[in-house]
Amino acid sequence: MGASDYSMRIWIKPDRLAHLGISIPEIVDAIRAQSVVVPGGKFGAEPAPPGTEFTYTVRLPERLQSEREFGEIVVRTTAEGAQVKIKHIARVELGVETYNAFTRLGGKPCAMIALYQAPGSNAVALAEAVKKTMADMSRSFPKSIRYDISLDTTRAITAGIHEIVVTLVVALALVILVVYVFIQDWRAALIPTIAIPVSLIGAFIVFPMIGFTINVLSLLGLVLAIGIVVDDAIVVVEAVQVNIEKGMPPKDATRAAMKEVTAPVVATTLVLVAVFIPVAVMGGITGRLYQQFAITVAVSVVFSSINALTLSPALCGILLRKQKPMRGPLGAFFRLFNKVFDKSTQGYTGLVRFMTRRIAIGLVFILVLTGGLGILGKLLPGGFMPSEDMGYLLINVQLPDAASLQRSDAVVKKVEQIVGRHPEVEYVTVATGFSLISGSMSSNAGFVFVALKDWGLREKTVGDLVAVLNREFFMGINEAQVFAFGPPAIPGLGNGSGFTLMVQDRGGNTPEYLAEKSAHFIQAALARPEIGSIFTTFRAGVPQRYMEINRDKVLKAGVSLNDIYTTVGAFLGGSYVNDFNRFGRLYKAYIQAEPEYRISEDRINLFFVKNRDGKAVPLSSFVTVRAISGPDFTNRFNLYRAIELTGGPAPGYTSAQALDALEAVAADALPDDMGYAWSNMSFQEKQASGTGAIVFVFSLLFVFLILAAQYESWSLPFSILLGTPFAVFGAFLALYLARLFSPSFELNVFAQIALVMLIAMAAKNAILIVEFANIEFKNGLSLFDAAVKAAQLRFRPILMTAFSFILGVFPLVVASGAGAQARVVMGMALLGGMTLATLLGVLFYPMLFVFVGKLARYEKKRDRQQQQV
Repeated sequence: MGASDYSMRIWIKPDRLAHLGISIPEIVDAIRAQSVVVPGGKFGAEPAPPGTEFTYTVRLPERLQSEREFGEIVVRTTAEGAQVKIKHIARVELGVETYNAFTRLGGKPCAMIALYQAPGSNAVALAEAVKKTMADMSRSFPKSIRYDISLDTTRAITAGIHEIVVTLVVALALVILVVYVFIQDWRAALIPTIAIPVSLIGAFIVFPMIGFTINVLSLLGLVLAIGIVVDDAIVVVEAVQVNIEKGMPPKDATRAAMKEVTAPVVATTLVLVAVFIPVAVMGGITGRLYQQFAITVAVSVVFSSINALTLSPALCGILLRKQKPMRGPLGAFFRLFNKVFDKSTQGYTGLVRFMTRRIAIGLVFILVLTGGLGILGKLLPGGFMPSEDMGYLLINVQLPDAASLQRSDAVVKKVEQIVGRHPEVEYVTVATGFSLISGSMSSNAGFVFVALKDWGLREKTVGDLVAVLNREFFMGINEAQVFAFGPPAIPGLGNGSGFTLMVQDRGGNTPEYLAEKSAHFIQAALARPEIGSIFTTFRAGVPQRYMEINRDKVLKAGVSLNDIYTTVGAFLGGSYVNDFNRFGRLYKAYIQAEPEYRISEDRINLFFVKNRDGKAVPLSSFVTVRAISGPDFTNRFNLYRAIELTGGPAPGYTSAQALDALEAVAADALPDDMGYAWSNMSFQEKQASGTGAIVFVFSLLFVFLILAAQYESWSLPFSILLGTPFAVFGAFLALYLARLFSPSFELNVFAQIALVMLIAMAAKNAILIVEFANIEFKNGLSLFDAAVKAAQLRFRPILMTAFSFILGVFPLVVASGAGAQARVVMGMALLGGMTLATLLGVLFYPMLFVFVGKLARYEKKRDRQQQQV
């Protein structure tokens, strides 16, 4: 971007050429003839006369290299021997190849180098390689030159990974604390604790095999896995402890416990794996987002299950002993805890008896809850990816049409001053003459890259700073349209946050027609409350000049049309002549008029060409310049001429609501010969629309089929899965209540992942009750007695596993820093869903077991089987 290469610049003075009667083609021919590479050959090369003893390589003059050498090029030699050289009619300097941008860093001129990641490469590894390479190269820089990495988009990745690692450690500590408080024996607490590193290390072993890396999504999966992988070991340890308290030796207690818990451990593992099967086979960008997270959790759970069925029982037989009352303050705390818990268990058992006898009331409550779930689903807006604080922001500057680069730079300097006043800002890099939004070079545009300080060193987020800067730009800058915005949530999908809509001309009309209809669309869109901003950098009426050449006059005057084109191109646009060598590399040489001769069309009368008789004829004799207007550039999208509209939702609205509003506006405001298409992040969001519901339904179906196969029953899985509304309602309620304080809580991709996970987590609690109830029922108890007994005996392990998971995800709810918004939304959904699923599930799962059993006539079938035996 900007001036990246050297060039030899030959600045011509047209009036001096006219005085001397020299034309542009003469100068071009002279340079090309006298700065050329020609092979010289050899003296004495074969075939040679007999007796030739030496062979010499012949070297001719090489290409010119310096300004002095170019200045000495002879353009004309008179009959008297006088010479006209380049230095007599032009100024020669070693300049730059293009002059269409000004670039600065921190107010000082700079050469801006942009590096983009190649597909399939690792962003963090690439950034480290670039930093190392620049450090090595900088050793040979002149003392007056330094380099800065003013914008590193991988900082958010590394900072996010660091934050998640911290969250991982905090979650680990909280889970171990919960396990110890409930088990109250360091030996017993050690066994579930060992399950955590075993499961996580197992996941790391599998990562390379399936092509995963340690990234934000996989680490986020590990954070959630911490609260899950201890569950199976907790169930094993709790069951063994109960048997030991009954007086059984540790090994016998372990054998007896494994007969009871092996089936539920296998069932819960299959459920957790099954719930992610639809996710694993999804395509598109949402599939990529789901898969890393889902497969990480699934692999960890598989290893935890293997651990619970092998290592945990072995450790139980070796480590566990009958507990002795603990003394001291910790013993007092445990006694108080157990006393409160025992009373809670008695109260809970009474509530279970009450609810299980009143199935109709319970079913009505579930129906009402499901209705409330539908209402909350309508109230909770959808979304795609949350707007994250990526550590930098972008600013676009657009002046009126045809504004000069100098005018644009004056406005950009104002922007630099405003941005520089904020203490959160670390680097300000500007490129006047360039717009990242349109991807084009334009004299009336400018772009500013603002890198912020580390997340821990500032109070404002990118969103806060964008809002403040936009207010300051609106109040302080009248010469241009200036607005700040954040980067895209997924790097590479667009140039900024918000939506991207391509308005397409499908009728083959003019650019002016497209611009007119797009302006009408923008006005209609701004009238919608969901749209906060919408704009385009396209202009169809940019003032331009049309140079009309009278070919008849040119030919009658004996002037070559090619000389006309060469002269105009050289004077106004800069004509490429040939190459030259410098600093061991090859660069280009250009010829162009001095700046003062190119200010306006009035100076065209200073340009001359020669006719066939060698007489100078003014260019103005053949050329008429008139004012016109038209676009500086046009875009095509899916073969149609199109205008890109970008913007963002209004405060309090989500991207999904904004896209729906724009579709409604398009249906009303665009004529029949116009259309639209989504691009960048908006395209991906539309592609992903509805996939969350599909994945949820299929995950539920897979879990049902797995449970049906596990229990060899089509009815029993319903007593487990009918509690799913509890978890979903809790997630929706938590997000809705959180939305009252922050509009960033929405039903986005990360909330959808949480909902899929809650299917398994709610089912896991239900399995612990239903599995034991089913065993007791088969042993002869009635449906009611089996359900109540199962609820009473499994109350403690259910609360242990539930609190382990809830406290494991709590650090996500209070997360901050890079990538925090995704973690907060997911954590809030999981926290609300699991909390309500546990509170209501422990009351309703026994009732649902009895209800399904009566509906499927379990007791009659059992009696019939016993009679047959």
